[in-house]
Amino acid sequence: MIRKVSILEVKSEHLHIFSRFELPRIGATLLATILHDRGLDAEALFLSRAALLARRIETDLAGISTITATAPASYAVADDLRRRGIPVVFGGPHASFQPEEALTHGDYCLVGEAEQSLPMLVEALNGERTLDEVPGLVWRREGMVVRNAPARPIDDLDSLPFPDYSLLDMGRRRMGAFLLGGSIVPVQTSRGCPYDCSFCSVTGMFGKRYRFRSTANVIAELERYRPNQNIFFYDDNFAANSRHTRELLQAMIERNFRFHWSTQVRADVARDPDLLDLMVRAGCSTVFIGFESVDPRALAEMHKGQSVEEMRHAVHELHRRGVHVHGMFVFGFDADSPDTVHATVDFAIRERIDSVQFLLLTPLPGSALFERLSAEGRLNDRDWDDYDAHHVTFRPTGFTAWKLQLAQIRAHARFYSWARVLGRLLHGKLAGFLVGVYAHGLNRRWKWKERRYLRALRRPMNAGRTLPAAG
Repeated sequence: MIRKVSILEVKSEHLHIFSRFELPRIGATLLATILHDRGLDAEALFLSRAALLARRIETDLAGISTITATAPASYAVADDLRRRGIPVVFGGPHASFQPEEALTHGDYCLVGEAEQSLPMLVEALNGERTLDEVPGLVWRREGMVVRNAPARPIDDLDSLPFPDYSLLDMGRRRMGAFLLGGSIVPVQTSRGCPYDCSFCSVTGMFGKRYRFRSTANVIAELERYRPNQNIFFYDDNFAANSRHTRELLQAMIERNFRFHWSTQVRADVARDPDLLDLMVRAGCSTVFIGFESVDPRALAEMHKGQSVEEMRHAVHELHRRGVHVHGMFVFGFDADSPDTVHATVDFAIRERIDSVQFLLLTPLPGSALFERLSAEGRLNDRDWDDYDAHHVTFRPTGFTAWKLQLAQIRAHARFYSWARVLGRLLHGKLAGFLVGVYAHGLNRRWKWKERRYLRALRRPMNAGRTLPAAG
């Protein structure tokens, strides 16, 4: 009988600019809330693999939500749970795209959005319905893998409860805040994205159609939090629908919220200066923008749908309003070369972007890129632990694998040089200075931690072939 359910998310232990700023995804807490509201003893845990193994969780059913980079750690936790007789159901992006792989470490897998299917699975395990009735379920019957009909995306996001973060155990129960200090509460107002960039798996998970929570529903959730709370809007594109975003921002201003908040937007947000003004009035302090590349050929290759001039305009308009811009760029597209990498770093420096991440193109399962590179035989390996956007996982065309990795390391070293970091302080950009100090040291620590991987990658025999596992 299933009376207690534990929803687990294994923390990533990779080093990157957000390593110190722990922010769980919303899904685990939301699922625990749904089950708790149905009378079950439910909890959500966001802990490292070591902490989860040491905890020796006692529960009737463990749900594990995993992204690709945390899949190996998640599988290790699942193996331990099953050895102790606890059934495991996998979910989340990686398991949704690799369900049969997940079944080698778990008893069940829920593909896609699980807010409706997980309660139905619990009912089935309690004898209240059959497993065949659970949408999105992948399971075994008499040794054969069975795939049930897909789960339908949830059209009415207002029907979902507000995540109850009192159910979330983060060990020290502390969420680090990027630039702001204190704790961050994640809030999501929409799902889906119609842009379908070739390297992104969001559309595979949540679809190409935007679905929005009503303004009244979002405001009701925000009213639960402290007036000066730090909020991170988890939307893939917070300003996807200008009318909807304006309505929400106006409501936040009218209620005199004092939130400091950050979110993800596209460069095209700057087409609407009035919307930018509203964002600032409503408390926006930081935006995260996936610029990806300054090479028009690479932008076309990834189906990004933006121009370099649009990127430049966005940085200018956001800076004019005092908003911190965190830019994300990706190296490794077929159109890329050492010259385009250099030009990208030049752009980030020249436009005075406050903080950046230079990422390596990563073929995530569920993306068009993964399918293409897999079909072309260009994947180095499927050691998912390396799929964190900081390791070379495929054979690039404009570089050797080593040269591509080195380009990323040098890009961070150049952007976060001591001269430029100190320059931020001299220009009164304290937040940018603090991030710069942290990022400068982080780049050095990453190289030390990954020294074995880097030595092996540098060998000519490995420059474009199967690579050793990182770590």
